[in-house]
Amino acid sequence: MANQTLTAVPGIKVGHVTLAERPTGCTVVLTGAGAIAGVDVRGAAPGTRETDLLSPLNSIERVHAIVLSGGSAFGLDAAGGAVRWLEERGIGFDVGVARVPIVPAAILYDLSLGDASIRPSADCGYRAAAAASEQPVAEGSIGAGAGATVGKLRGLPHAVKGGIGSAALRLPDGLVVAALAAANGIGDVIDPATGRVLAGTRADDGRTFLDARRLIREGFRPPWFEQHGRNTTLGIVATNARLTKAQAAKVAAMAHDGLARAVAPVHTPSDGDTIFALATGTHAGEAQLFTIGALAADVMAEAIVRAVREATAAGGVPALRDLSR
Repeated sequence: MANQTLTAVPGIKVGHVTLAERPTGCTVVLTGAGAIAGVDVRGAAPGTRETDLLSPLNSIERVHAIVLSGGSAFGLDAAGGAVRWLEERGIGFDVGVARVPIVPAAILYDLSLGDASIRPSADCGYRAAAAASEQPVAEGSIGAGAGATVGKLRGLPHAVKGGIGSAALRLPDGLVVAALAAANGIGDVIDPATGRVLAGTRADDGRTFLDARRLIREGFRPPWFEQHGRNTTLGIVATNARLTKAQAAKVAAMAHDGLARAVAPVHTPSDGDTIFALATGTHAGEAQLFTIGALAADVMAEAIVRAVREATAAGGVPALRDLSR
C-alpha cells in the first residue's frame, strides 16, 4: 500500500518521542538539505519559535526541520535538541564560522493531562530527530499528540482523546501534497463528509456527543480554564512542488480551511492554531498554487479526522474507538 502520510513527499522524514509516563511528547519533521517554508497562525493563543523568520519579507528562505511539541511553552525546549542534532551533522545555514540549523517550532497545551511537571525537553527533540525516517508516519496518541484532547467546551472531564494524524494525495503528474496534524482543539472534530460530530464534547452519560455548535447557540460558555489558551491544533503541509516563500505562506493559509472544516469552533481565543507549509521543490512540473492550496485543505482535514480515529485513551480521557456505537 502506498504511503498516505506526510513522508509521501520525497525527502521529508518524521520522528516522534513519547513520554508515556504523563503522556506528552514531540514530533520532528526533517527536510534534508532544507525546504522553502511558510506559516500561518490563526489561533489567539499561540506558542511558537522562529515564525517571524518565515515571513516573505524576511531573509531566510529554507528551514531544516520543524518541531511540534506538547508541554505548553516548556515544550519549545524540544526545538533546541533538534538544532543540536542537525548541527552535529553539519546541517544548517552557513554563516562562515558555523552552520546554523533553522528550526521553527510550535507547541500545544496538554499540561492538564497527567503530571504537569513532565514536559518535552531538548533531549526529546534530539531523540525525535534521530528517530526520523521516511517510513509512513506513526499516528495516534504519539509524539506531539500523546497528551492531546479535543471537544473541551465542557472541560477535560467531558473531552475525547486527540493525537497525531496524517494524510497525502498524489496526482497523476507526480505532484504530492500531504499533511500532518496534532489535534488538540477546544472544538469538536467534525467529519467533513457528513457535517456530523465525529469526536467532541461528551454529555453526562459519557458517550453521547452534545455538538459544540449547538451548545454555543444555546448560550453555553466554556469554563474559565478552557477560555484561556489551553488547547491548539498544530499542522504541517508539505509538497514536492517548487514554491516561493510567499506561495508557501499562501498554502499554509489555505490549509487552515481544512482545519475549519474539521474543527468547530476553531481559531478561538483558547487555541493557538498554527500551520506550517513546506515545499521541497523536487517535482519538475510547474507549481499550480491554486491546486496545491486546495489539496492542502483537503489533506489537513483528513489528517485531523485520522488523529482522533487513531487515538487511544489516556489519563481517564476516552478515545473515539472506546465510544464507537
